[in-house]
Amino acid sequence: MLVGVPKEIKNHEYRVGLTPEAAREYVAAGHSVVVEAGAGLGISQSDEDYRAAGAEIVDSAEEVFARADMIVKVKEPQPNEWVQLREGQILYTYLHLAPDPQQAKGLMEAGVSAVAYETVTGPGGGLPLLAPMSEVAGRLSIEAGAHALRANNGGRGTLMGGVPGVLPAKVVVLGGGVVGTQAARMAVGLGARVEIFDRSIPRLRQLDEMFQGRVSTRFSTTGTIEQAIADADVVVGAVLIPGASAPHLVTREMLGLMKHRSVLVDVAIDQGGCFETSRPTTHENPTYEVDGIIHYCVANMPGAVPLTSSYALGNATLPFGLALAEKGIAACEEDPHLAPGLNVHQGRIVNEAVAESLGFSI
Repeated sequence: MLVGVPKEIKNHEYRVGLTPEAAREYVAAGHSVVVEAGAGLGISQSDEDYRAAGAEIVDSAEEVFARADMIVKVKEPQPNEWVQLREGQILYTYLHLAPDPQQAKGLMEAGVSAVAYETVTGPGGGLPLLAPMSEVAGRLSIEAGAHALRANNGGRGTLMGGVPGVLPAKVVVLGGGVVGTQAARMAVGLGARVEIFDRSIPRLRQLDEMFQGRVSTRFSTTGTIEQAIADADVVVGAVLIPGASAPHLVTREMLGLMKHRSVLVDVAIDQGGCFETSRPTTHENPTYEVDGIIHYCVANMPGAVPLTSSYALGNATLPFGLALAEKGIAACEEDPHLAPGLNVHQGRIVNEAVAESLGFSI
């Protein structure tokens, strides 16, 4: 199979779909790889590095899309990309279709078979292709929150870890999954006071054991969230419902409970956001203010650390990608874990959770 890697074009997106090492694995398995010139520069990998791995370098994304049997990307295709996709082609990338009906329509009209990293499952449950970026985003969420808290950036002027005699910042993490756990880990490491919320008692027990008293665990209800955010300095939204839109856990009305110029960091923004007042932002303009509350809602947070992110993502996506290259879309029929990753096929949404979120039938 001919595997194509275009350069990412989303705002300040420096990751790449295949590292040279991953490209070499495809070539070793008997496939051909074509890479757009400059696609790896964001991770300090030159065109020569890709050539040394056995890939062919071409001058334009248009040539990649026109020639490749399978397109491997990081972020969802933009409008000028999905119009280049075609029937019989495989798209392998993050899609996050639930809050994006325009993209869903574009992919259906293209006739492409689109496999979404974020809905591929693992043998023990979980989402193994989402996990590495969730780890990165969870850790970055605390860096982003600490940065936004600074007065020169519009925040309250609170130091995350405090100093002797002055309380550290309070961080509230909504969601005890991969993102929430990593956010809590980073916040504790900086010396913050941390509360983490979840609706699973077994998960709260695991978190309590993991952090050994350094984090307060709380069962998530509207009332407990209202109590917690009232004196929070940073609130991290880390809730995920696979394939579906994120629930709004903090309403606009609830912002009135919060301290002036405290910070909301919405890591769930790719799935529509878990704060009612969230809207996607970019690394170029990452924050905005609503009712005196700073919102950080960058939709591609891991793009800020592309070298770490690209290699972490590549490690996770490579086995499934090789299966798709070897067997085509039939790989989804043979692998019960890859099957949920197929979101769009033959002009239809075929993932139940995604279809339900979009109001489509399957």
